Amino acid sequence: MTSETVDRPGAINARPVRHPGRWVTMALLGVLAAMLVNSFLTNEKWDWAYTFQIMQQTPVIEGLWKGTILGTVLAMLVGVSLGIVLAIMRMSENVVLRGVAFVYTWFFRSIPRYVLLGLFAVGLGYLYNTFDIGIPFTDITFFTLDYQAYSSTVWVGAFALGLSEAAYMAEIARAGILSVDRGQAEAAQALGMSPGQTMRRIVLPQAMRVIVPPTGNETIAMVKDTSLFIAAQITLELYYQATLFGSRAFKVMPGLMAATLWYLIVCTVLMVFQSKLEKHFGRGFGAHAPTKRERRVTALLNRTGDH
Repeated sequence: MTSETVDRPGAINARPVRHPGRWVTMALLGVLAAMLVNSFLTNEKWDWAYTFQIMQQTPVIEGLWKGTILGTVLAMLVGVSLGIVLAIMRMSENVVLRGVAFVYTWFFRSIPRYVLLGLFAVGLGYLYNTFDIGIPFTDITFFTLDYQAYSSTVWVGAFALGLSEAAYMAEIARAGILSVDRGQAEAAQALGMSPGQTMRRIVLPQAMRVIVPPTGNETIAMVKDTSLFIAAQITLELYYQATLFGSRAFKVMPGLMAATLWYLIVCTVLMVFQSKLEKHFGRGFGAHAPTKRERRVTALLNRTGDH
């Protein structure tokens, strides 16, 4: 015990490294935050009372649920489903399938979504009053769709955004599938699984670890892109309804801030949900940060070992 005690090094009189730049940065941020709070409290043009009043209006709530949230869900359903199909087509050995998937992604990634919404709502509505489904170059018709009745609805707007989203989701899904070791698919096929079963049961569950984070980002971006519905003359939407109340009362900022606060709330909920999904699909991959209980147990074991 005595030899071990003597051999131990003495106390280290270390001084912490000084970081004056950090304190200067914190001071500047504190000043900016104080200025912002002062503006919120003293500038009457913010009119927070009217902002919260706009947020509770029935048309604004309907625009939130039936326009923003429903439009996001429908668009992402179309985008994710079609994106996975396009990703599989891009990796197919069939030249035609690869070519079709490439042309699709090239086209929809090149067209701004504002323009795309205008094309679907205004352009197609101008070209076709109805869509007749039947045999070409004959009078045989199986189904007729009155497109004018749907051209300015959330369904058409969400479908247009979903087609655009599919081009991005195709690349995200392809990157996720390529991240899975090829030996996984070969082992599954050696066990007698079909290519479809291998993709559904082996490859895609492992690829989700790579697919989920960018998909969550795309979902949050889609929430904000629903504000472009005005290009399709869709008025049942959060941003349009909130700013409409502000314009009618000649109070611009309350209308903008009402929409901003609702976007912040929705996107915050989605970020929390995304974090939960990432933890779920990331189980078993890499090291994780120790929990508070694990840190306490480690510290206790270290103290016990010293004695």
